[in-house]
Amino acid sequence: MEKLNFITAGMPLATDGKVGYDSAFEVLRSRNLDGLEMEFVHGVRLSPKSTSAVKSAIESGFLVTAHGPYYINLNSDDEEKIVASKKRIIDTAKAAYSVGGYSITFHAAFYMKKDAQTVYNQVEKSIAEILLALEQEGIDIWVRPETTGKKTQWGDLDEIIRLSKVFDKVLPCVDFSHLHARHNGIYNTYDEFAKIFDTIGTEIGSYALENFHAHVAGIAYGEKGEKNHLILEESDMNYKDLMKAFKNFGIKGAVVCESPNIEEDCSLLKNYYESL
Repeated sequence: MEKLNFITAGMPLATDGKVGYDSAFEVLRSRNLDGLEMEFVHGVRLSPKSTSAVKSAIESGFLVTAHGPYYINLNSDDEEKIVASKKRIIDTAKAAYSVGGYSITFHAAFYMKKDAQTVYNQVEKSIAEILLALEQEGIDIWVRPETTGKKTQWGDLDEIIRLSKVFDKVLPCVDFSHLHARHNGIYNTYDEFAKIFDTIGTEIGSYALENFHAHVAGIAYGEKGEKNHLILEESDMNYKDLMKAFKNFGIKGAVVCESPNIEEDCSLLKNYYESL
């Protein structure tokens, strides 16, 4: 990746979510933003018209990622739900690859009151099966479990780094707001952000910093972790020091803004980053 791209989580609000990807990319272009994350949160659907529009946007220089459906749990007690979860991840990868997308991400699993090692083993097994299926179909795209915001969810930073060291096509999606919420207020200083980058670079390799995928938003949280997303300036999320860490570590890839006012906060992040 040549630079750090600032993209919105879904279509900008100015498109009202209904007009289509053509209008979405027009809004992004007018705001000097770099792309968007296709949000397949309720199912993977991409019409031929949307496929054509997204593919054209990518060919013109936009960056596109994809977020898998919320109904994913690779550690379900129901084997049918695990099979369905794997299919949703595979379908997300297929859709993103079909348009020339950069990366996919998803919330991988819940602990379901099981010990962390048991859950890790199940997630690793499922990811291996997903990657084999993608390889067999010639689909080459980054597959990224996301750091999660609630303590009931599998996916702290160490777990996802561990998984990324096993598979060549797996890298973390670091949701900085989720880490901040999951740990009830830490991961919010320059030194803590720098430690995240340093750990990923050391444990996985410099290519992980040169092909990064991050989520950022304001966030409300409590003892159990994430409650809901907030506008950055209405939260305690220390986005300025986060942008300084991105700059100082020379991170390249995608920063996806998930604030409720997505394009406003995405512009805020990009403008501050470029001012440094």
